[in-house]
Amino acid sequence: MAIEHSNPIFLAPSHGGHNPELMLSAVLHLMSHYTAGADTSGSCVKLASVIERHLKALASLPDLAPVLSATCAQLSEQWASEVERNMHEQEKTNFLSRIMARARTVPSVA
Repeated sequence: MAIEHSNPIFLAPSHGGHNPELMLSAVLHLMSHYTAGADTSGSCVKLASVIERHLKALASLPDLAPVLSATCAQLSEQWASEVERNMHEQEKTNFLSRIMARARTVPSVA
């Protein structure tokens, strides 16, 4: 896959200031990847965590419109719940996998 360098994300100024439009664009892009990948590979905790952090950062920007700030804060909390839920699911799956692996390696006593 070739990277299109005319994409606005590559044309953003390189100074250290906050760019809410660029951050919002990035989080929307990440959310679409999370949704698109949900059918094929299941939930991705790392991607959900990145989305949650982006939303939290957006909510804390002082120049963001109050309605966008409140929306980002609320969505950040929802994504944090998603991350926590998926982490618990992975822990359960890993625990079950370890138990099943042990059961296969223990010889049967007849």
